[in-house]
Amino acid sequence: MAALSIGIATTTTTFHTRPTLARFKSRIYCVNWDPEGLYGPPQTGHLARIEFKRRLERDAEAREAFERQLREEKERRQALRQSRVIPDTPAELIEYFLDTEAQEIEYEIARMRPRLNQEFFSHLQFELGQLRFAVSKTQDMEDRLIELEALQKAFLEGTEAYDKMQSELVTAKKSLTKVLSSKDVKATLLEMVESNELNRSLLALLDENIANAHQGNQKQAAAFMEKVRAAILKYITV
Repeated sequence: MAALSIGIATTTTTFHTRPTLARFKSRIYCVNWDPEGLYGPPQTGHLARIEFKRRLERDAEAREAFERQLREEKERRQALRQSRVIPDTPAELIEYFLDTEAQEIEYEIARMRPRLNQEFFSHLQFELGQLRFAVSKTQDMEDRLIELEALQKAFLEGTEAYDKMQSELVTAKKSLTKVLSSKDVKATLLEMVESNELNRSLLALLDENIANAHQGNQKQAAAFMEKVRAAILKYITV
């Protein structure tokens, strides 16, 4: 990282005095007068320093505005999630997802995973069949077919990813317990590398435990787990 050098201008003065009846009064006649070279050459940079300060202030304001925007968006999403009424039937669940914002689909798939069962997918497939093989199709039917096909694709990919993540999470809990209870962490990690047990799920779970340790003021435990995390990163690519 390049270092920013900021010079501060310095000046020197010579005082000439003029006697008066009461006392000597000092007056400044010349600046930058340094015949002995005691103060070195004049330095510049005060304009750069002022500009640097202004840039820092602008950056701080921009960062604050960005963080405020993130907080507001997070609060908006949280309020929106709490306001949603969970549907009862497969047909209502389809409409529920069609009315959900795209960036919230992944969250809702995770929340509604138990409801995305064989009954639901059968109902979705039945409606898709009706739309695909309808004798006469209106534009509304064509549009709904496109929406449902996209939704079906999102469901299949989302549920597969969620189920895989849950399976990895169970394995990660076992792996984390093995690492944290090991007397030789390095040897244990090497064994886990060979058995392909080190993955992102383990890191995510470890990060969660580190955060909880910090929150509970368990500094020693947090420091230990941070060392374990650093060691894990040497063996995997995230």
